[in-house]
Amino acid sequence: MDENKKVLFIINKFSGGGYHANVEGQIITHCTNLGLEPSIQFTHSRGHATELAREAATSKNFKTIFAMGGDGTVNEVAQGIVHTEQVMGIIPKGSGNGLARHLGIPMNFKQSLKYIGSHSVIAVDTFSVNNQLSVNVSGIGFDGHIAGLFGKNGKRGLIGYSKLVLKEFFSYQDFSTNVKIDNQTFNKKAFIIAFANSSQFGNNARVAPYASVCDGILDISFIRKVPIAQAIGFANKMFTGQLESSAFVEIEKGKKISLSFPHPMPYHIDGEGMDPTQNFTIEIHPASLRMLVPKSTGKV
Repeated sequence: MDENKKVLFIINKFSGGGYHANVEGQIITHCTNLGLEPSIQFTHSRGHATELAREAATSKNFKTIFAMGGDGTVNEVAQGIVHTEQVMGIIPKGSGNGLARHLGIPMNFKQSLKYIGSHSVIAVDTFSVNNQLSVNVSGIGFDGHIAGLFGKNGKRGLIGYSKLVLKEFFSYQDFSTNVKIDNQTFNKKAFIIAFANSSQFGNNARVAPYASVCDGILDISFIRKVPIAQAIGFANKMFTGQLESSAFVEIEKGKKISLSFPHPMPYHIDGEGMDPTQNFTIEIHPASLRMLVPKSTGKV
């Protein structure tokens, strides 16, 4: 954001807990005080954020393009910017905000605006799931099943998500898969297989505590179904960054992963449910997205 003072905010009004009209004024005031020239555009449908971001990146009118929404909005904006010179920023406004939390971006709106004036630019990894971009965490199994159902009744947010998980947990069972990670082939049984670029799903639920968005490697977490009597202890490990110590978790690392199943499996990309399929190819794309992060952010 040095020579080019124009910044674009792509806003999903429907992410998280709703939208307040004074947001626009606060963005304009804050950016103007920093000597920046802000523009604001709103998304109208799924995929619209990608169109807006791609147009902005192609025109090169904007040096920095902000995604204001949840992980789904972040994913869409990243699709339009990946492999370009444009820089992406995040103003978190979603249910989980997994990537923003991992990068140390404040969850409070006013605080998140402040990092625009005190930031670093880093090159982060992205990855693809069957040639579809993912920037945070994608997964196969129970979390994909939940993602496919989540929000269909119009009730999003952590409470709605938790209720859905409890409702579906008992009927969903472990599954088997044939896995190839780089040059190693083996069989695994799991309840969830999470492909983690960052450390967490969102809400500080760390599915891969030591994952880095800058190491050129994916963390693959194989999670078995946890007996209900041990669920509280398991959740404590997840939310305190100790999941690797659980007997129900194995974490592998790799750059290219192939999986096959005897029947189509539910999966999600950055929290968005996708149509079930039987075969998967997952591949890391190192340093493929330029990202704005707070100067105070440590190792990511």
